[in-house]
Amino acid sequence: MSKFSIPKNDKGFIRAWIWFDWANSVFQLSITSAIFPAYFVAVTSLNTFGYIRFFGFEVINTSLYAWAISASFLTVAVLSPLLSAMADYSGRRKLYMKIFTFIGAAGVALMSLFDGSNVELGIISFYLAGVGYSGSLVFYNSFLPVIASSDLQDRVSARGYAFGYIGGIVMLLINLMLILNYEMFGFSNSGQAIRLNFILVAIWWIGFAQITFIKFPKYIFVNRKLKKPIREAYAELNNVWKEFAHIPRLKRYLMSFFFISMGVLTVMYMAANYGKKELQLDDQILIPTILIIQLVGVIGSFLFARLSERQGNIPVLMLIVWIWISICIGAWFVKDAKGFMILAFFVGLVMGGVQSLCRSTFSKMLPETKDHTSYFSFYDVVEKLSAVSGTFIFGLIESITHSMRDAIVSLALFFLIGFAGLVYTSMKIGNRFILNKNE
Repeated sequence: MSKFSIPKNDKGFIRAWIWFDWANSVFQLSITSAIFPAYFVAVTSLNTFGYIRFFGFEVINTSLYAWAISASFLTVAVLSPLLSAMADYSGRRKLYMKIFTFIGAAGVALMSLFDGSNVELGIISFYLAGVGYSGSLVFYNSFLPVIASSDLQDRVSARGYAFGYIGGIVMLLINLMLILNYEMFGFSNSGQAIRLNFILVAIWWIGFAQITFIKFPKYIFVNRKLKKPIREAYAELNNVWKEFAHIPRLKRYLMSFFFISMGVLTVMYMAANYGKKELQLDDQILIPTILIIQLVGVIGSFLFARLSERQGNIPVLMLIVWIWISICIGAWFVKDAKGFMILAFFVGLVMGGVQSLCRSTFSKMLPETKDHTSYFSFYDVVEKLSAVSGTFIFGLIESITHSMRDAIVSLALFFLIGFAGLVYTSMKIGNRFILNKNE
């Protein structure tokens, strides 16, 4: 075996890869889903509609939050194709994954200085954390076809998400212990405990990521020095694009994936704000509900991975998207905590399943190549642009209607378009696609 290669289906490398999900999922849960959204709304809600000033402009706090997410995704969408090509050409995928991980963890640590009086610092640090998280995933995802054969990619992808959910739950429970018992730990208010939690999340993220970084080789496939980084990366990206253009199934799938991700990522990022602001739920209800989503997400990841092995990825994705459509419509009728928790159960069931299967389905569709990062950069660009579009439109609708309820029910349209795209994809490549790479 070459010192630049990783043996497929090696348990040690698979475990090391999965540990990265354990490391970075604390950002997804504690920062973007549970603690920071509620904290941000609480410290910036100075009037009925939550208007705040950001660099002299007056904006609604939750709209600004949504647009900060959009900005971080847009940044990664612009940078990732070029950086991915550089990583593939030089063989240094791990280096770029480490750089973005450090940026993300540093951003989370800076958030500990945000107390509501310095909105600009809070948003900028949250933006940097989002860039680091999203950017690291480009390179992390590209290792999936390297470490696992196509027949195991659904299961390995599901294990990654499931393990990540569990790690996120453990960190969130630690955070809640500090917040709910802040006096016991010497804090004068819960805000101080929350800001300490941001530091703990940063330490967890960067600390557990070292398991992956230590195990994985410095170079993958090749070891080239970049003499003219931009030119060589552009040439590499151009070569991949030419190959990509001749694989219709990838283009059809990514068009559908764009609209599905618009809905999924917007729900994930805005659900806590929806419960806090629209339904007036307190943290004693909101945060346990988010824990339910994570726990059910573990089950959903494995459930749909096994189902896809029998029925094929595309049909199972169609089922999941139809459930998402029902969730968005149901959100319009939810008026209380009980209804919110019922919806949360179904969100958790399909959240892990849709993310895991979308990733592994794309991985299976790839041709035999060593340029996995460049290919996954296209996947990542589509995902990030979908998040930009979804969160921006969500914030725009709320700004116009002053109702998050109107904004969230509109997401059903995104899922409906994505469902139609999956139907079209299925008609073109076979109803049971994809049980193996060559089908």
